[in-house]
Amino acid sequence: MRKIVITGIGILILVGAFGLSTFFKNSKKQPPKSISKNEKVVFTETIKNNEIPIVITADGNLVAKNKVELFTEVQGVLQATGKEFRAGVNYRKGETLLRINNEEHYATLQAQKSSLQNLIVSIMPDMRLDYPEAFDKWNQYLQNFDINKSVQKLPETSSDKEKYFVTGKNIYATYYNIKNLEARLLKYNIRAPFSGILTEVLVTQGTLVRAGQKMGEFINPNIYELEVSINAAYVNILSKGKEVILQDLEKTQNWTGTVSRINGRIDQNTQTVKVYINVKGKDLREGMYLEAKVPAKSETNVYEISRKLLVENKSVYVVKDSVLDLVEIKPIYFNENTVIVRGLNDGTQLVNKPISGGYSGMKVRMISENK
Repeated sequence: MRKIVITGIGILILVGAFGLSTFFKNSKKQPPKSISKNEKVVFTETIKNNEIPIVITADGNLVAKNKVELFTEVQGVLQATGKEFRAGVNYRKGETLLRINNEEHYATLQAQKSSLQNLIVSIMPDMRLDYPEAFDKWNQYLQNFDINKSVQKLPETSSDKEKYFVTGKNIYATYYNIKNLEARLLKYNIRAPFSGILTEVLVTQGTLVRAGQKMGEFINPNIYELEVSINAAYVNILSKGKEVILQDLEKTQNWTGTVSRINGRIDQNTQTVKVYINVKGKDLREGMYLEAKVPAKSETNVYEISRKLLVENKSVYVVKDSVLDLVEIKPIYFNENTVIVRGLNDGTQLVNKPISGGYSGMKVRMISENK
């Protein structure tokens, strides 16, 4: 009986606690939930397509059009000339740039000339007896022979017998050996192939130079060439002789150049073509960095926007009925900071500033910034 009473009291306590909890829960008023609408502010501009002239921009470093690297083909000690062989020194065409000591080679040449003279003298008695018709021309050649001048061409033979006779006396071999030595003697003096300036010097007076050694670099500072890479799609617009505007990095100086050459091969990696521009003028230096502006053609029904607005290089955000929409466009030409595109209809509200976290269907509040 006692257990039944205790169990009943426990059940009553639980029922009372549950009822009391329900009463307090129902008596508490829930505050009304406010629905917040987060509208992002975007800046837009109204599209108005028009015709835009495309100016291709490319850059590169100037290289002297007439430039030679100076190498020696002979060995010897450098001797002084009328001018110092130093970078920045100007030379006129034909002036001696370098002179290498040639005393040993000159002595060998003179010895060979003397040998040729002696050989001709030795055949003269036989010429008078066996080839009287050829005697006069060989005698005349001998009388005009000057060991201190370049050897003149040997007389023409009148018959095979005469030719075999002269050949057997080793006259032809000696003659051609002398001509070879004379040609090599000229290489001991290196002359300026054109009027210009030394830009690099690797040797000094008194230096022993060896055959094949580079001694410097010589350029014509009056005309330069600029190599630039142009998009292959616009190469057909360019032609030899077309004028191009060139600017320095600071945009403070301008020069006018002309297209001199266009490479016939397209670079497979970049899809560009090398174009070479001739330019001359004051204050130009080899290695100078210049930017070329090449007028190409005008594109119609296009619009120019910032490159930052592109999404994956094929889409832009526009606003339709206060909602963002992602529309595809066709990029026509990329400038340094802008891109010319086609595919936006007139009157479209283009988002003209990048949106952080934007997505298609996003609710926005539009602020117009018409150009």
